[in-house]
Amino acid sequence: MIKRPDRKVNRSKRHRRVRVHVAGTPQRPRLAVFRSLNHVYAQLIDDGASRTMAAASTVDMKVKGNGMTEAAEVGKAIAAKAKAAGVSSVVFDRGGFLYHGRIKALADAAREAGLEF
Repeated sequence: MIKRPDRKVNRSKRHRRVRVHVAGTPQRPRLAVFRSLNHVYAQLIDDGASRTMAAASTVDMKVKGNGMTEAAEVGKAIAAKAKAAGVSSVVFDRGGFLYHGRIKALADAAREAGLEF
């Protein structure tokens, strides 16, 4: 019998593998992205102090549209909150997700809004 691979387990393996190399500092926090079925979440995390510096999501913003435009709005919002916190450069953590679709739209919008990564 052929077993179907568990997508959540595979994503968590990819995320753990990436997290070995990616860590946030106060000057350059980690931009962690999570994509659920209906929403997109983004956080700026200082791993040294284990605290979240800023966060944005489609739940908080209550934006309407397709997933790509919603993700782009979250990217703009997290970039604005990062600027307010005095952060201009981040380390991007895609959370084990493939870099396309909503993840790519969020990253591109954050870059356009002034974040460097």
